[in-house]
Amino acid sequence: MLNEIGVTQVTIPLPFRLNHVHCFLAEGSKGWTIMDTGLHREETSVIWKPIIEKHPIKEIILTHYHPDHYGYAGALQQLTGADVWMTAVDENAGTSIWEPASIEIVRKNYQTCGLSDEKAKELSQNEGSFNIKVKPYPKINHHLEEGMNILFGKYEYEVIFTPGHSDGLITLFNTENSILFSTDHILPRITPNISYWFRGISNPLEAFFTSLKKIEKLDAEYVIPSHGEPFRHANQRIKELLVHHHERLNDVLEYIKDPATIYQVSTLLFKKKLTTHEMRFAIGETLAHLEYLYHNGQCKKFMENGVWYYERS
Repeated sequence: MLNEIGVTQVTIPLPFRLNHVHCFLAEGSKGWTIMDTGLHREETSVIWKPIIEKHPIKEIILTHYHPDHYGYAGALQQLTGADVWMTAVDENAGTSIWEPASIEIVRKNYQTCGLSDEKAKELSQNEGSFNIKVKPYPKINHHLEEGMNILFGKYEYEVIFTPGHSDGLITLFNTENSILFSTDHILPRITPNISYWFRGISNPLEAFFTSLKKIEKLDAEYVIPSHGEPFRHANQRIKELLVHHHERLNDVLEYIKDPATIYQVSTLLFKKKLTTHEMRFAIGETLAHLEYLYHNGQCKKFMENGVWYYERS
């Protein structure tokens, strides 16, 4: 299908359990366009080098600020002179979140989750380690705006804001052929991480649900994700994602019959042994579910000795 729509998938390896990200290459209105870039590391540059030698890259579209999508954009921009597009909210996040001052705030926030000082330091240092994997920062020349149309390959796609996984995440939809570039909003086999880290949208899970329902109205037939293989029938996957999260919300309510810390709830939600990197996402996702329940009046929260506790209402 990608060949039929004039798009080339460029898969970049990642050093995590989720071991790849799909980036894309196609002709745009001004020349060749890249969508997302991978982490800034040697393996990524080796893959992009022959591609940019053969294709004069004029534009780079960044779907969101997470390092596996955004990290190599600055280097690619320097190599190609391309203009870079992304949402304003994720531009601001991308150029601030990985900086030392932000990482220090993260460390203090982890302590309020009920983590030991040592574990809070370990997790925040892991987050800070991405600083070199996202630099140089790209210079954002244009902001992606809801409803704008982008030529990518043979067809035009409408930019659709779908916050949740990140505050400024976008997807692309072609009405004529019912094709959705779902980026990290809808994935075929895993659930996109929906996390809250005491910054940005205060209820990201609610934002994710709203974005899912927004895409559900499109009834997309063909879905091209950033992780995993293309698949059909977006609405079926949307139903599965909604069921998954509501089941998880019910589980969280059970876990907070008595007051519990964010860390305590996370260990009950995520029972497998986790790497430090994965634990960061587990904490963030647990907090997103707790905050959803809090904002919907299903639980209360209070701070004791510098640690947040949640309890079912």
